[in-house]
Amino acid sequence: MARLDDSAREKIEAPNLAFLATVMEDGSPQVSPIWIAMEDGNITFNTALGRLKEKNMRRDPRVAISVADRDDIYDRVTIRGRVLEMIDGEVAEHQIDDLARKYLGTDYPW
Repeated sequence: MARLDDSAREKIEAPNLAFLATVMEDGSPQVSPIWIAMEDGNITFNTALGRLKEKNMRRDPRVAISVADRDDIYDRVTIRGRVLEMIDGEVAEHQIDDLARKYLGTDYPW
């Protein structure tokens, strides 16, 4: 497993929007904006069940994530890897609230 440098960690830990690339069934890329966090050295994010990115990751776990600094969009980090685990239920509900507090300053409002 590759280690992220301090600059990459700072971008991930700040409320910078990330973009997740997944692989469509026909092999073409699909990109979605996401909120991300670092937990135990892993990059985490949240999506609703049934969304295209969730279906793509269940079929093919290869992903790429690009995170640009919100103050300088040319200062960015790109991470390529595989989905290690998908979690749902109460753990996922707590995580979306954590992400909403990071990005919006409040619990998940939707």
